[in-house]
Amino acid sequence: MDLDVVAQWVRAEWTKKSRGAPESAKRNSVPVGFALPHRKPAVHEVRLREREDFAPVWSPESREVDRVHVMLREEDGVLSVQLHDTMMAPPRRVVRPSPVRLSPGEWVRWQVNHRWARPRDGGWNYEQTTLNLAYGPVSDAELFLGTPTRHVDERTHLR
Repeated sequence: MDLDVVAQWVRAEWTKKSRGAPESAKRNSVPVGFALPHRKPAVHEVRLREREDFAPVWSPESREVDRVHVMLREEDGVLSVQLHDTMMAPPRRVVRPSPVRLSPGEWVRWQVNHRWARPRDGGWNYEQTTLNLAYGPVSDAELFLGTPTRHVDERTHLR
């Protein structure tokens, strides 16, 4: 990893079953950030799926930020972060927020959600993606449990 960043993707996936009570309470309590296993530069991913009762499942960490999903540009000690909406699912976001600029020691939480029809039965699947990304050394493994320096919320009502 050529940049000093710690990134954490949190992806929650569910179906219509978790849209209403009582299952929606479980879905709504899913965390958007987790304590880090260490403070070294790395990319972590946590998936929380309805079919697994929203238990967190950690993927193997990576040293490289996926440049298809997020654009990072460092210039003069400032990191520019832009989340790419790569999901080919509604709602389409024609107008996107500007990149977020982070100074060392700052972090961003960027959230987006989608829905799509399953081809096999026409039912709906839903996903909420949260990117937590810190620029510079991380001194607290519980950083992403707190309040971000910047928050971009592109979530919208999913019918």
